[in-house]
Amino acid sequence: MKIPRRIAQTLINSLKGGVVPRVGLPYVTVGRKAEIDALLHDVEMIQDGGASFRFIVGRYGSGKSFLLQTIRNYVMAKDFVVVDADLSPERRLQGTKGQGLATYRELIRNMSTKTKPEGGALTLILDRWINGVQQEAMEECDLFLGDPKLASVVERKISQIVNSLGELVHGFDFAKLLSMYYKATSAGDDETRNKVARWFRGEYSTKTEAKRELGINLCIGDEDWYDYLKIFAYFLKQAGYAGMLILIDELVNIYKVPHAITRQYNYEKILTMYNDAMQGRAKYLGMIFGGTPQCMEDPRRGVYSYEALRSRLAEGHFTASGEHRDLLSPVIRLKPLSYEELLVLTEKLAAIHSQLYGYTQIIQQRGMIDFLRIEFSRVGADSHITPREIIRDFIEVLDILYQNPQLKVSELLGSENFQYAKNEVESEETSEKFAEFEL
Repeated sequence: MKIPRRIAQTLINSLKGGVVPRVGLPYVTVGRKAEIDALLHDVEMIQDGGASFRFIVGRYGSGKSFLLQTIRNYVMAKDFVVVDADLSPERRLQGTKGQGLATYRELIRNMSTKTKPEGGALTLILDRWINGVQQEAMEECDLFLGDPKLASVVERKISQIVNSLGELVHGFDFAKLLSMYYKATSAGDDETRNKVARWFRGEYSTKTEAKRELGINLCIGDEDWYDYLKIFAYFLKQAGYAGMLILIDELVNIYKVPHAITRQYNYEKILTMYNDAMQGRAKYLGMIFGGTPQCMEDPRRGVYSYEALRSRLAEGHFTASGEHRDLLSPVIRLKPLSYEELLVLTEKLAAIHSQLYGYTQIIQQRGMIDFLRIEFSRVGADSHITPREIIRDFIEVLDILYQNPQLKVSELLGSENFQYAKNEVESEETSEKFAEFEL
């Protein structure tokens, strides 16, 4: 496995710091095949003009954010546009002090495509759209760039797209700004182009300011920012992309809002998004939220405290027992990675670490099995330990072994300092599970 040094460094630094890297995920992805397949089924439906809505639910460190980023990379490779944001006290779905607009701005700031995966792709998308329309016009009418007839043909084709957007809520004004962007581009008017891009990014805070600079008596706000994302999804399809995927993580920050009325308004916004997807009112749009079991199921403060959502999302009679999983339901609950999957993960990390720092791999499979045995011998580990904790501990082991080449793996793993949380006697179940690796 040969990995570019920059990506290997990012992977090791991010994972040791407990955060999900935005690059190089395929090198460390293990498990979650069923969940990924279910979400990719949604992607096919979105490409065909449908919409989807999902919750990814799991405890802190269980792999929610990792799965979201993995899906992000998958769909960008399929020519989707992805916007993503983490909710916070300053970023919510609904608010009275600009919190909803702050979420929209973060989503647009992180707008990413296959050719610009790090975000900030808005102007790139608009310019690609204009170039695509011009190319179509030249091919259809046998014109060349600079031909005086080209401008009128392009404007006619743009008006067709504008008319289709006009049927959507706020679509007329959105389309008017698209035309303005095209005309400014044709005239070399960078100032107007930048103003239009600012409007699309939600950077005009008052209608007066937007009216003065662009002649549009409208600006994106807390109440209607989601409507513009629906328009974007439809427009992106017309611009040659497969659709748009919205990823919103850290749903727990709505659960933490102290005021019940504010929480209810935010859950009402989620209900609107859910209904749009299920009832076909959104097109070429997918939405995935990430949250913890508590922020979903708490009957007083969680998503299920809003009865309209609880009745739609709560598990049915055949899945509530936990014996069977329905990965086609709106809520996907993450199960812990298996021992076998964790062993594969540690093998990948050991290979990346040795390649990054240029040494012959020290820890072999026997040492990895011993490491996992110790991790799962902690009190309550079977039900509470997460991939994040295991990854951080394992990278720490790799760092120590690399910096202390005289230290043997068995000495480190057997030291009292490393086994700080190990039970004196391993549980019979843990012993049996890891005995399988020794066969």
